[in-house]
Amino acid sequence: MIDGKAGSAPGTGGAIVSEPLTQAAFAPFGDVLDTEGDPDRLINEGRCGRWHDRARLDFGAEGRAGISLFRSETAELPYRLTLLERHPEGSQAFLPMTEHPFLVVVAGDDGGRPTGIRAFIAAPGQGVNLLRGIWHGVLTPLGGPGLFAVVDRIGPGPNLEEHSLPDPGLVRMQAGKGPRHLRTPRS
Repeated sequence: MIDGKAGSAPGTGGAIVSEPLTQAAFAPFGDVLDTEGDPDRLINEGRCGRWHDRARLDFGAEGRAGISLFRSETAELPYRLTLLERHPEGSQAFLPMTEHPFLVVVAGDDGGRPTGIRAFIAAPGQGVNLLRGIWHGVLTPLGGPGLFAVVDRIGPGPNLEEHSLPDPGLVRMQAGKGPRHLRTPRS
C-alpha cells in the first residue's frame, strides 16, 4: 500500500505501507510458500506432512531449474526502496534458511516499467515464488542476516532487468501487523 492506497507509480517517493503476506493478497505476483492448513498428504508412516505442489514454477522452453544460495545483509524498517528487478525468462522462488522475517516488495508492469508497488512482510516459515516477469525488490531480511535457497531459471539469454527508482519510496510497517520480533526503530 502507498499512503493508504494499494499501488503507486514508481519514483513518486511515497510511503509504502507493508501488508501481511497472504496467498490472497499475493496471488497476482506469485505464490506464498508455507504450511498453513492441514498437509495434503501424510507420508513416512504418518510422521511427515507434505504440502504438495505449492508453486507455479516456470523456466521457459530453453531453461531448467537451478538452486542457488544467497546471503543478504539485515535491513530495517523503514526501508528506502531504490531498486526493482525482474526476470523475464522464468519464475524465482525464495526459500529462507533462517527463522527471520523478510520484506517482499512487488509491482506490476506498465510498458516495461514497474507500477503499483506493494510490500509484504513474510513471517518466519514463509517463502515466496515470484511469477515470470514480476518486478520485485532485492532480498531484504529483517531481524537478522538472511540465507536463502533460490530456485530459478538456468539457461541461455539474459534473465535480469533492473529499474532504479528516480525518487525512492520508503517502506514502513503497517501498525500492529508485523511479526513481534521484527527489528525496527521505535517498535
